[in-house]
Amino acid sequence: MKELSPHEVVRQLNRYIIGQDEAKRAVAIALRNRYRRAQLPEEMREEITPKNILMIGPTGVGKTEIARRLAKLVDAPFIKVEATKFTEVGYVGRDVESIIRDLTENAVRMVHDEFAAKVRTRAQVLAEDRLLNLLAGIQKKTSNPFDFLLGKNSANMQPQQTEEEKQVLARRKDDLREQLRRGELDNQEIEIEVEEQAPQLEVGGASINIGDMMGGMMPKRTKMRRVKVHEARDILIAEESDKLIDEDAVREEAVRRTEQSGIVFLDEIDKIAGHGGSGSGPDVSREGVQRDILPIVEGSTVNTKYGPVRTDFMLFIAAGAFHVAKVTDLIPELQGRFPVHVRLKSLSEEDFVQILTKTDNALTRQYTALLEVDKVHLTFEEDALREIAKITLRENEAGEDLGARRLHGIFEELLEDVSFNAAGGDMPDVYLTITEQYVKEHLKAEKTLDTKKYIL
Repeated sequence: MKELSPHEVVRQLNRYIIGQDEAKRAVAIALRNRYRRAQLPEEMREEITPKNILMIGPTGVGKTEIARRLAKLVDAPFIKVEATKFTEVGYVGRDVESIIRDLTENAVRMVHDEFAAKVRTRAQVLAEDRLLNLLAGIQKKTSNPFDFLLGKNSANMQPQQTEEEKQVLARRKDDLREQLRRGELDNQEIEIEVEEQAPQLEVGGASINIGDMMGGMMPKRTKMRRVKVHEARDILIAEESDKLIDEDAVREEAVRRTEQSGIVFLDEIDKIAGHGGSGSGPDVSREGVQRDILPIVEGSTVNTKYGPVRTDFMLFIAAGAFHVAKVTDLIPELQGRFPVHVRLKSLSEEDFVQILTKTDNALTRQYTALLEVDKVHLTFEEDALREIAKITLRENEAGEDLGARRLHGIFEELLEDVSFNAAGGDMPDVYLTITEQYVKEHLKAEKTLDTKKYIL
């Protein structure tokens, strides 16, 4: 985080998003201010809250991608929600605090994966030993959590082995270990015992594990599964990782990250803006949703199954096209919580060309990689890409402006025949150059005419 200056953040975002410099600068400053705040004394830190951002612009121009890539850049918990979800079931709508609960769940998964990566080497050793025992026919007796109440010692219940039996078993495990590491046993089927997921109970909008409520006293239910060795290895590694991970530490770190680094992207916020109606009907519902969202944006505490989570220092990025509604149609209190306004522009023909050539996740690279799996090697000429950009712009102007999302449909149509006929297998390699003429023949530009624009 220390090395991520605003200039570096913009440079990283430029790898995936073309143009929209104003929005990139705004999020880069917001991210750097988080680092600056973290260096201050605690008393001052508590007084400084993020300056939330409102992005205004049509669909498909990079609003969501900017927020998503920003979160990925610093491994921050991230969630995208459509504001319209909270009006789908009427005036009350979906519980808006679910946004924070879902964000916390994302943080827990993220932190758990990080902790699992740290213990993976040890987990692999333990999982391999369990797997070898299964392959060698050693079934370890599972102890009953209530045996101590009956005066039983599960350790004494295991059958005793002679020294000769132990040596034979050790040699057999060594042979199996070599076969296992060479992959010779990967497709062999074995039975393994796996834990069943404990039932969940909904309390106050949060899911609670019944086993957790009993303090872990309830015996874990298991079932036998027949799987191939390579699948069993992954299952056992995951189980051993879970045993090595301190779940309390995971929860504590996840809550801390959610509170201090969480990013909430509220899309389609213009759809819940009122239009100065008569004080009843849809406008009331939309204003109700705004007032429900307001507390979590202002700063409040939300109860989750991982404990209370404060929203005071989360970064909220809202976005909307605002074609019909205006920003001023939002209630003043919510407007005041998004002090930074940035406008994103519709994409030009040159923007589309750069999206297809300059970005790390360009569709040209994606489709080239996909089709190489079936021995089809694509090459795109510059004139072909410019023709694709022209057609994309024309379709956006004639119909709905879908921005860069229009390119996905364009490429599916362009490469439909190639994708369908690519056989792979023992077929020889095919080398195909996409030319301007190929684009014109496979993309029917005349279908873009939208007669609705000419009806008076």
